[in-house]
Amino acid sequence: MPKWWARALLSACCVLAAALIPGNGNAEYRGGTIKIGVLNDQSGLYADIAGTASVWMARKAVEDFGAAAKGMKVEIIGGDHQNKPDIGLSVARQWYDVEKVDAIADVPTSSVALAINELTRDKNKVFLAVGPATSDLTGKACSPNTVHWIYDTWALANGTGNAIVKRGGDTWFFLTADYAFGYALERDTEAVVVKSGGKVLGKVRHPFPGTDFSSFLLQAKASKAKIIGLANAGGDTINAIKQASEFGIVEGGQKLAGLLIFVNDIHALGLKTAQGLIFTDPWYWDQNDTNRAFAREYFAALGRMPGYTVVGVYSAVIHYLRAVEALGSHADGKAVIAKMKELRT
Repeated sequence: MPKWWARALLSACCVLAAALIPGNGNAEYRGGTIKIGVLNDQSGLYADIAGTASVWMARKAVEDFGAAAKGMKVEIIGGDHQNKPDIGLSVARQWYDVEKVDAIADVPTSSVALAINELTRDKNKVFLAVGPATSDLTGKACSPNTVHWIYDTWALANGTGNAIVKRGGDTWFFLTADYAFGYALERDTEAVVVKSGGKVLGKVRHPFPGTDFSSFLLQAKASKAKIIGLANAGGDTINAIKQASEFGIVEGGQKLAGLLIFVNDIHALGLKTAQGLIFTDPWYWDQNDTNRAFAREYFAALGRMPGYTVVGVYSAVIHYLRAVEALGSHADGKAVIAKMKELRT
């Protein structure tokens, strides 16, 4: 599947700017209530990345879109998948079959997202995949009912991996979360490293979620690779970096490449521990005046600055509503996704 959304991935500052522009339709919407379910981790190691903040962002998107003034009744609900595919599927089936949800948004944790992806296609609903990173959503698991928003493992690998090899970081060791997301991020980054002339000296997979990374970090240290690639996220990444600092890995001359880092992670680590960390960020709150103004509203409501996943939920929901407005209906999920791809982001 062509990566038609590459502009949003690589020019993320444009995503928010575009999302802030209201739709052009003037006719009152007569398609009935639109129901969007925000499904993510609200109690575990990814809760700080999105969680209930994504629900808040989705509601803000509805408000900023001006849905009420357009005659569009939109309901936002939230759910916790606990990073488990079976729980995620159970919630999604309940939403689609009983609660008549039209679209599911966010869904970090790639194993959960891949399951939701298939169910959404079977039900002809809409999946706004913001939180999951696996590029398989636009590869072997590509679906006409899913749109992948903001970032994926391909973009992260090409952003971080390619830049590091060009700067001399040509030997790598991967510390990888043992589930679908970790596999995809390791695979895509390794491909970039090798293509750019680098070598992978070793790799090890850690339990998901993980707490003790000592044995894995010692293997990485012993490899003498210039770069230790962290193919994990959230609490796993934070714990791995903190323990790497305790082992003096960066002080010893090796560098850590955070292949999926969020601003929340940097805050949790502190600047001292995060020193020397290399990562790719598709959207940053302090990048320009538009982002700063938007972030101030978020901070006033939630007491912290937004990361790119919650902003992605905002942007995706607004673009979804634009497509629904343009069609005059939200009944056919495939048609809505096709219209989203047709409309400019």
